[in-house]
Amino acid sequence: MPSPLRIVFLGSDPIALPLLNWLVGEQNTPAEIQAVFTQPDRPVGRGQKITANAIKSWALARGLPVFQPEKLTEDVRLQLAALGADVALVMAYGHILKDDFIATPRLGTLNLHTAILPKYRGASPIQTAIANGEKETGVTLMHVVRKLDAGPVADVERVPIQKLDTAIDVETKLAAACVPLLARAWPKLRAGSLAVIPQEEAQATFCRKLVKDDGVLDFAAPAAALAARINGLYPWPACSVEIAGQGVKLGLAEAGEETSPAASGTVIAADAGGLSVVTGQGILRLLKLQRPGGKMLPAAEFLRGFTVVPGTLFASSPMKDLVSQAPFRRVQT
Repeated sequence: MPSPLRIVFLGSDPIALPLLNWLVGEQNTPAEIQAVFTQPDRPVGRGQKITANAIKSWALARGLPVFQPEKLTEDVRLQLAALGADVALVMAYGHILKDDFIATPRLGTLNLHTAILPKYRGASPIQTAIANGEKETGVTLMHVVRKLDAGPVADVERVPIQKLDTAIDVETKLAAACVPLLARAWPKLRAGSLAVIPQEEAQATFCRKLVKDDGVLDFAAPAAALAARINGLYPWPACSVEIAGQGVKLGLAEAGEETSPAASGTVIAADAGGLSVVTGQGILRLLKLQRPGGKMLPAAEFLRGFTVVPGTLFASSPMKDLVSQAPFRRVQT
């Protein structure tokens, strides 16, 4: 049997755990993880306790060397070179890689990006694809180049986006989709025959890092667009409305085609079927809600402890674009 490919993995998000478990657990996978590069430990939660991320914890549990540089300096590149890896595999790492770093492994550096490139290059492809009303997304395996998510593509594993999928649901699908994607590519990579094709630059779109202010809603927009945004931005930054002076987080929504003469943002029903809100086109049904300090609940349970009177008018705010035909400005590291 040929010797295994030596891998260095670079990642910081638990979305990569199914892939990593497959790499170390599948007997027919000729791979050997040499080390893991991940983000430094960060403050987490209300107590801001310094905490290791899930990728570091996974690596330490298996006795793998872990590197956590704040910046990818030349000294870090020399550490990578000293490992003698055949290939670097990147997924949700959080650093921009320079050309010399990318070229250090013998077979170069591959990236798993959670979108069907060239659409949704950038920082929030999962949330933005849902919020933009896509019916399908996927994971793209590509060679890394210096330009943002622009490398030539080796393969794509597609997954559907269902009407009531949130970012949590789609992320789970995409995490699982990494396994068959890499399983197809691995024999070709080992044989030196992994073919790639350039991306169509004219088709490229870009998404940005999300911020808390992205959780506002403009009820003059169509119900379908609002439902997609609510579902795509849950659990973070999460859309919200103000009810009786309290910010109520929204966890799930759907659009209906009914009409009403009431003003956009008006609640016309509050029952087991959800909060029905008039929009610029159709009715928005809020299916899951969370009061401050409470849990995210189905509408029927939420309304048993939180009264919402039909006729309540939700304020609207302009919603910032999540997608652009050109890269959003980002901080270089």
